[in-house]
Amino acid sequence: MTARQPLVLLVDDEQDLCMLMQMSLSRMGIKTHMAHHLQQAKYFFSEYKYDACITDLNLPDGSGLELVKHVSQHYPNTPIAVLTAYGNMEIAIASLKAGAFDFVSKPINQTHLQQLLQKALHVPQLPEVVTDIPLEESMLIGDSQVIRKLRETIKKVARSQAPVFITGESGTGKEVVANLIHQLSNRSDSPFIAINCGAISEELMESELFGHKKGCFSGAISDKQGLIQAANGGTLFLDEIAELSLAMQAKLLRAVQEKKIRPLGSDSEIEVDFRIISASHQDIEALVEQGKFRHDLFFRIHVMDILLPPLRERDRDILILASYFIQQICTEWKISTKHLTEEAKSFLLVQYYSGNVRELRNIIEKAITMSDEEYIDTQHLQAAPPRGQIKPESFEPIVTKTAPVELADKNQPIPEEGLEQYLEKVEKEVLLSALNQTHWNRTLAAKKLGMTFRSLRYRLKKFGLDTDDDDE
Repeated sequence: MTARQPLVLLVDDEQDLCMLMQMSLSRMGIKTHMAHHLQQAKYFFSEYKYDACITDLNLPDGSGLELVKHVSQHYPNTPIAVLTAYGNMEIAIASLKAGAFDFVSKPINQTHLQQLLQKALHVPQLPEVVTDIPLEESMLIGDSQVIRKLRETIKKVARSQAPVFITGESGTGKEVVANLIHQLSNRSDSPFIAINCGAISEELMESELFGHKKGCFSGAISDKQGLIQAANGGTLFLDEIAELSLAMQAKLLRAVQEKKIRPLGSDSEIEVDFRIISASHQDIEALVEQGKFRHDLFFRIHVMDILLPPLRERDRDILILASYFIQQICTEWKISTKHLTEEAKSFLLVQYYSGNVRELRNIIEKAITMSDEEYIDTQHLQAAPPRGQIKPESFEPIVTKTAPVELADKNQPIPEEGLEQYLEKVEKEVLLSALNQTHWNRTLAAKKLGMTFRSLRYRLKKFGLDTDDDDE
């Protein structure tokens, strides 16, 4: 059976340009209709089912942005690209924010036009093993309202080629979301390349991103492909992009805008087709105001926004994630799956999770290691400050008001016994206070002090306060 020929609507009042695009697309086996007015284009959409649309922004009876919004609202599964004047990035980005799939600059580059249509008409391949669980649910675990809303946002963003900027605290899953956008997009069969900009030194960053030619470095015996070129056809994810130097930001800006790179030591440029997704836990807008991040780069990468919620705003997901991590880790380690006791569940629900989902996974992994039973109880879990007692930017231990310790002022004399003995005395008094308040229940005392049961027991042994019987 012959596959249906794709049908694309070309909207431009320049008839010669429409015919030029029509001839170019016909060589790709694509059938086209032409409209020269906004209202005519809207009428055609009501009469035909189009696989894609390309529109100019300046039409005799209106703006192409109006058509972009119309198509995005009434025909959300039809990708629409816009034609923009060369170098007019503000209009191009405005069209992306309005829902355009992508843009192509005038004068039209036939190669770019064909690449755009190939992406627009490409349908991501379904996995060979089909399950009842959608990809977005298998990668983004949870059932809270904010996560359900996030999944919907990701599916909409994935349909576009627009740059995406992800913000959120450390450990909220920025790379997971970036990868999910890639997997749901029409680039899913091409590479997803992720790089943490804060993990590579400034001296090596240019070579890592752009590659280098043989001999340009001492000891370089062969050409090296950069990560941007490795992402050709796919997605480049730059985590912690705020860590890039201003000089590197300038070079990245040109690569994003021109879709061309020049490897170190090379005399020629290489064309690359990639979608950029970037992320940071820092306030980029504040860095722009301080002159630490280029305004033009921020403007270019900050087209689609996604804000990831911290785990403490996802109460409903904490136990779902905990169970998922237990199953995942036990399967990886090839051990019997453990379950959480009711006390352990209650304990997990009141933690602050300054490290968010990453911290929860670490807690679960350590608990599985500590537990020799078929269950995980509070004594197996790493203690963390209960929710509400600590702010995200402050991770200092909390001293409760009930502890019989007063902080020294600047006039307090230095203790005669020396600092070490003085601190041990204070530590012992705090431990005794916590034990007395919990009737010597060490599990509760450890929780009250914000430490693990093993850490408390070590300290009790150090001061001769330990007993042989474990708490029930």
